[in-house]
Amino acid sequence: MKSLIIKEINAFLGSLLGYLILALFLVAIGLIVWVFPQSSVLDYGYADLEPLFTYTPYVFTFLIPALSMRAIAEERRNHTWELLRTSPLNLVQIVFAKYLALLILVFIAVLPTLLYFYSVYQLGDPVGNLDQAGFFGSWIGLLLLGAVFGAVGIFSSALTSQQVVAFVLGVFFCFVLYFGFSAASDLGLGTWAYWIEELSLSFHYINLSRGVIDSSDIFFYLGLIWLFLGGAVLVLRNK
Repeated sequence: MKSLIIKEINAFLGSLLGYLILALFLVAIGLIVWVFPQSSVLDYGYADLEPLFTYTPYVFTFLIPALSMRAIAEERRNHTWELLRTSPLNLVQIVFAKYLALLILVFIAVLPTLLYFYSVYQLGDPVGNLDQAGFFGSWIGLLLLGAVFGAVGIFSSALTSQQVVAFVLGVFFCFVLYFGFSAASDLGLGTWAYWIEELSLSFHYINLSRGVIDSSDIFFYLGLIWLFLGGAVLVLRNK
């Protein structure tokens, strides 16, 4: 598994596309947090990084499917999947190794945002006048959200041998999970509205952003990760 994880990371970082995707993510987040008038921290007048955690899920909806679209689809398109299946790893280990490699890439993409915390921490008056519990709760929520989107991306890549199709499917599933259930709960469904909203990733993400790490939110994310990775294994086994 270690060899496969290293291979996946090297394959991504060994191409110009990989660096381009990471650069676009950092530039987009940087513009949103520091430059755009309606979301710039500098225009707020107080030390807060709410725009970072409000708009990053939108970027994640496209970024993570772009990172994961080649994970399995490219192996099948290049006919190297059969070769990989002859390795000492079973199907579960192969899928999980590719998922771990994707998580490392997501962590690499999110890690530079800690510089924003340091910047706003220093800009506060007095220095350090920042809701640190809210920041780190939101940051952990962001990593968990990326982990769920990564599992969705692996599942989408397992459904097809075409990277573009895997990307489109990944964006669609991520959009529905984060925005779809929340929007459906606003349709006036009575007592069902609350239960539908609880199925939304945004509902649990907002809970974590308050700085309170609730086990129910953690288990919800872990359950979705297990569901989609298990779905990827079943799809590949049937194929």
